[in-house]
Amino acid sequence: MKNKFLLEMQSRGYLNQCTDLEKLDDICSKKPISGYIGFDCTASSLHVGSLLQIMILKLMQKHGHRPIILLGGGTTLIGDPSGKDSTRKILKESEIKKNIQSVKNVFRKILNFSDRSTKPIFFNNAEWLTKLNYIQFLRDIGSQFTINKMLTFDSVKLRLEREQSLSYMEFNYMILQAYDFYQLFKKKNCLLQIGGSDQWGNIVNGVELIRRMIKKESFGLTSPLITLASGAKMGKTEKGAIWLNEELFSSYEYWQFWRNTDDRDVKRFLNFFTEIEPAEINNLCEKETNINKLKIILANEATKILHGKNASVKAEKTAKETFEGKGFSKNLPEIRVKTLDIKKGITLLDFLSKNKIVISKSEARRLINNKGLKINNILIVDEKKMLTENDFKDKILKISYGKKRHFLVKII
Repeated sequence: MKNKFLLEMQSRGYLNQCTDLEKLDDICSKKPISGYIGFDCTASSLHVGSLLQIMILKLMQKHGHRPIILLGGGTTLIGDPSGKDSTRKILKESEIKKNIQSVKNVFRKILNFSDRSTKPIFFNNAEWLTKLNYIQFLRDIGSQFTINKMLTFDSVKLRLEREQSLSYMEFNYMILQAYDFYQLFKKKNCLLQIGGSDQWGNIVNGVELIRRMIKKESFGLTSPLITLASGAKMGKTEKGAIWLNEELFSSYEYWQFWRNTDDRDVKRFLNFFTEIEPAEINNLCEKETNINKLKIILANEATKILHGKNASVKAEKTAKETFEGKGFSKNLPEIRVKTLDIKKGITLLDFLSKNKIVISKSEARRLINNKGLKINNILIVDEKKMLTENDFKDKILKISYGKKRHFLVKII
């Protein structure tokens, strides 16, 4: 390859499959192109499992190409069966519209909107999917697909092999995604669709649909699905998703998530989730023998991209004060509690589960029995403990869950 965008994709480990890498390399070397990634909006925020795709859009901009962000106002009504064991919850249109507006904020924080030539373009596929004439769609688009081939794609085949039901609604998803690519090709001369490797079948369908309908060439490219060295899925923890919107997951918690990266994943994640040049990453990893210093670099750089440099510096300072100092930082994630509730009395188990420090009272009980909970750095051994005003100093207390999760509780 000679194109800098594709070369960097490859060197960072972003590149998995491509429908015609040699030809795409040639086109990208001659002119800037537009490429898109689709994001269904099932929640008010994307989680860190979507971050690799956003980093690829950022890389496109770096090398002079224009990213198109397709927000699935239409396809979210259906649900992508790829990698799913069951039909996902069907959302109302009003919920999806709210989610779309909220999700846009992440792209505005991470991507560059100041350069007119590479400024991202937003599309909502409800613009064309909700206006389709069913009979006409079947004649023009449905006729281009065979059931025989659709049954060979993993998103369908794996569900059927596991004898898990697949609704006709979900079965249509791959046709709708192919139609999205066709629409963006016509509207914006979008030559490239990018997605995770589980999207390969859907992407190939789009490339073939464009070729059959308008005799034009387009390209599909996938990135690898990220599995942690531990075997867990990227973006999920025992406590839930690592959200990209700050109101759902604070910048400090986000920093701490990267700081807690498994040793085996550090170099890979420096390539995936920072803008440090790959050659410099190789040099850093060869010279730095202290893995924790590399984790701090990862946490700082990843947090800077999403939340800005000030938040990154503040998060590192907070962590240092919390873990190395005798006291605790006042910049920890905060939980507020009413004076009246404390005066009435609240069991510690109820407080922990109600404020989602743990997912249930039974987990809170196990945490205490396993000596994993501290209040103001004092180990808690009584699972029947009540939180009272005496636990607070100047209306503040610190709850420590394990060694690395800390929360400030403030009386208001």
